[in-house]
Amino acid sequence: MQRDTKKKVIAKHAKHQKDTGSAQVQIAILTERINELTEHLKEHKKDVHSRRGLLSMVGKRRRLLNYVKKKSPEQYQDVIKTLELRK
Repeated sequence: MQRDTKKKVIAKHAKHQKDTGSAQVQIAILTERINELTEHLKEHKKDVHSRRGLLSMVGKRRRLLNYVKKKSPEQYQDVIKTLELRK
């Protein structure tokens, strides 16, 4: 992920100006990285190491989503809607 892309994602999902580590920001960053890696794997089907990293990121995002859902269901719905994670 490029530095400017990451800054844009953080700025879009941050609660306040210096918010870089909240669960919502982490979920947004992971989603961006997952999307990029998914595109990479479409071209490089035998890249097993990257696939393992992708599965690790998906699991981490799932755990963060469960945490947000438990703490604040309203924020969970907002994150799901803004990142378009559910259909």
